[in-house]
Amino acid sequence: MHIAQVFQRHCPAISFEFFPPKTEMASLELFQSIQQLAPLKPAYVSVTYGAGGSTRERTHDLVVKLQQETSLTIVSHLTCVGSTQDEIFQILEKYQASGIQNIMALRGDPPKGETRFVPQAGGFPYAADLVSFIKQHFPNMGVGTACFPEGHPDTPNRLQEIDHLKRKVDAGADYLCTQLFFDNRDFYDFCERCELAGIHIPIIAGIMPITSAKGMTRMAELALGARFPAKLLRAIARADSDEQAEKVGIHWATEQVLDLIDNRVKGIHLYTLNKSKATLHIYDALGIQTSDMLQR
Repeated sequence: MHIAQVFQRHCPAISFEFFPPKTEMASLELFQSIQQLAPLKPAYVSVTYGAGGSTRERTHDLVVKLQQETSLTIVSHLTCVGSTQDEIFQILEKYQASGIQNIMALRGDPPKGETRFVPQAGGFPYAADLVSFIKQHFPNMGVGTACFPEGHPDTPNRLQEIDHLKRKVDAGADYLCTQLFFDNRDFYDFCERCELAGIHIPIIAGIMPITSAKGMTRMAELALGARFPAKLLRAIARADSDEQAEKVGIHWATEQVLDLIDNRVKGIHLYTLNKSKATLHIYDALGIQTSDMLQR
């Protein structure tokens, strides 16, 4: 299903994100999680590239497997990292032939060991260029792209950052999905600033439940610029075990989701880390009318 139809049918559109497993055991665990989450009927699920585009083939294999073996709507991540325009064209041809209708177009992070992004010779320097390329050559594909409510780490000038985001929208992006955040006020303010800049496509809120104190530290490393509210930090600090910290993190994320739904957000994207527990707890907290609430 094209992503535009997804947003027409679901309000809000609640979706899940997975990453390609590196081992056979991890693959089995992932599909167990997918089996547990599929009955929740997510609006769509997305599959990431690894840092630096390192999991290209595993991403493709997982995307095709999900497309062929489930009834889920799939969004495949695609980055500018390490690929020429010809290689990206070939990847998109494969996806189109496999029935994949939706792409999350990203610039991508630098490969491991490198501190800044350097475009591949014959590739794309910016996500806006990738969005434009997809829309030019595969006009029937739905395209999403990323946004950063608390600011892009490479663009400290917040006014210029919105200009860059508008370029991606003007290039043909169908929706935006945010990096993870922990204070909904940052998201609402960001949405208002987008409105002022003439950005009117759906903005999807990215939520990642904290599952341990160590996991929170890892989040801070991966999501540069993400702000951890003092109230959340105090709650995690009070936890005397990973199990307790996980309960705190799930509760915090649940409160975020409930508030976002109350404020009629267009969509909520749950970063699952290939696990089902946190997502199942959040859905349970939404109440028994979840399926009705999420359908128009």
